[in-house]
Amino acid sequence: MNKVVANVKEACEGLESGMTIMLGGFGLCGIPENCIAQMVNLGINDLTCISNNAGVDDFGLGFLLQGRQIKKMISSYVGENDEFERQMLSGELDVELIPQGTLAERCRATGAGIPAFYTPAGFGTEVAEGKETREFNGKMYVLEKAFEPDFAIVKAWKGDTQGNLIYKGTARNFNPMMASAGKITIAEVEELVAPGQLDPNQIHTPGIFVQRIFQGEKYEKRIEQRTVRIKG
Repeated sequence: MNKVVANVKEACEGLESGMTIMLGGFGLCGIPENCIAQMVNLGINDLTCISNNAGVDDFGLGFLLQGRQIKKMISSYVGENDEFERQMLSGELDVELIPQGTLAERCRATGAGIPAFYTPAGFGTEVAEGKETREFNGKMYVLEKAFEPDFAIVKAWKGDTQGNLIYKGTARNFNPMMASAGKITIAEVEELVAPGQLDPNQIHTPGIFVQRIFQGEKYEKRIEQRTVRIKG
């Protein structure tokens, strides 16, 4: 089945205000840059965004925060965005901070059809407030629930017209779990190829999970924190 759409505009059809949207990537690696830009252009708001982080002030989800398009942010790391901090402290933005492993597992559970699971992460902290806890073999665990996203938007290195995806390096964090979790999954890729051109042993997301795919363009691929060795 050919799942290719012509461009990012067609890929993002159906995205509406008030939706819950998963966005792949780890820091600024492997984020769906084209789709985020299109969401800004659409002007949709009151969004609940599930992402490892919230971008930086002038890149990634930071663009949506600048336009006050995000109502709630569900993340695990948000330390590089001053506007995020301002909106959170002023009460403009609802924020749910989640341990990174728990966030990844909640995404994976969503795709696997698992409604909830127990984890030791967060027990005895604010993370566990209002949640069911239970003891297993002398250790306490917190019940965490799967997500209910309307869309999942991911970015891959390569993909074929049937929706099979290969991620590169750090972009493999979160993108594969989120790709399996959307009611509708949109994939933007750097290189789009015909079926049979991807090594089946290297495919990270099978095409069964992807409904729309297109070849993106003009990727900046920013580095969040550049650290280099001082020559001497």
